[in-house]
Amino acid sequence: MAEQHGKALVPQIRFSGFTDPWEQRKVGDFLSESRIKGNTGLNSRKLTVKLWGKGVIEKNDFGGSEHTQYFIRHKGQFIYSKLDFLNSAFGVIPEKLDGYESTADLPAFDLVEMNPHFMFFTAIQEGFYLKHGSAADGSRKAKRIHVNTFLEMPIMVPTVAEQDLIVEYLQSLDCLITLHQRKYDKLCVLKKSMLDKMFPKGGSLYPEIRFAGFTDPWEQRKLGELFEESDERASDREILSVSVANGIYPASESDRETNPGASLANYKIVHFGDVVYNSMRMWQGAVDASRYDGIVSPAYVVARPNSEVYARFFARLLRQPMLLKQYQQVSQGNSKDTQVLKFDDFASIGISMPVSENEQRQIGGFFDRLDSLITLHQRKYCGVASWMLGVALVRLGSESGGAFGEMKHVLQ
Repeated sequence: MAEQHGKALVPQIRFSGFTDPWEQRKVGDFLSESRIKGNTGLNSRKLTVKLWGKGVIEKNDFGGSEHTQYFIRHKGQFIYSKLDFLNSAFGVIPEKLDGYESTADLPAFDLVEMNPHFMFFTAIQEGFYLKHGSAADGSRKAKRIHVNTFLEMPIMVPTVAEQDLIVEYLQSLDCLITLHQRKYDKLCVLKKSMLDKMFPKGGSLYPEIRFAGFTDPWEQRKLGELFEESDERASDREILSVSVANGIYPASESDRETNPGASLANYKIVHFGDVVYNSMRMWQGAVDASRYDGIVSPAYVVARPNSEVYARFFARLLRQPMLLKQYQQVSQGNSKDTQVLKFDDFASIGISMPVSENEQRQIGGFFDRLDSLITLHQRKYCGVASWMLGVALVRLGSESGGAFGEMKHVLQ
């Protein structure tokens, strides 16, 4: 972190050329409220501040009271929401909203000797808005951080030159986050579309999209013709778990704590390629084809495939929406929380599948590669965002590569 000397703070890592300590000052030393009167709520062009540092946008509100005073806002002003201070509702007014207006509940500020975006990046850190948000006044549902309170809050400040470099760097990281977020979103949309089009629906035996070279109709089979329940037991192997979001994964990778004293005597053996499902959550999609050897809780069902089955294809097929509905229909129990899908009921369900194992392999491999790309971009944008909020303002740049080296590592 940083060493404090009186009211000065020295970051551990900095851009080269900066050695002066940061100063502890008050927000009001740099910001002054702008109160240029504008229109009333009837005819003002309104703006608003999104939560969680998501920016300042036009408010599509063509109504309003003639008794409500609005104030003119200008580009480059810092703005926040009195009511949503604790929800990180901060922003800098962009050029396209220059001249727009807001009420006194969204106060805006002119700045002297402070980059408005440096103020923004400081404000969106939990150490700022959560710590100082406790000073909010008002009733439980309408607590506000008033301007006088905001201006008295302490803030750590470097020189304007250092602020500008920090802002430039953090904004470049923002661009990277946006880039990877867009790629992630596009891949998720593509996956959803391909899952819909690469599996037959509505009783058809022909998918809408197929790999070249495959023209034969898919065949209808019962799951019981393709899988048999496995009840092998062991206690000396890696414990696996199954979830809707992550499929099958080692329990050691979960954030949930395991009971070290729990008996593993009745745990079921899982081999690579076995299909495992949570009997109480199958209707939600808690099923996967295992990529691990290990053991699972007796509450799970282990279904071992025969030679006609390519497991990674069935990892996708068994999560199809039409099958999730069937699982729920044949599960036993009075409510969703108590419904259990036993293997015999699972085995009775009819599915459509390619006759060719090669077609199964191509479909399974396609979605595995797509999932790897989705995970890659998710990790990159989450990694950048986490690094920015957790490190950026006290660990930026150094003669030895510092933060830049860390960031390159995150993006590799």
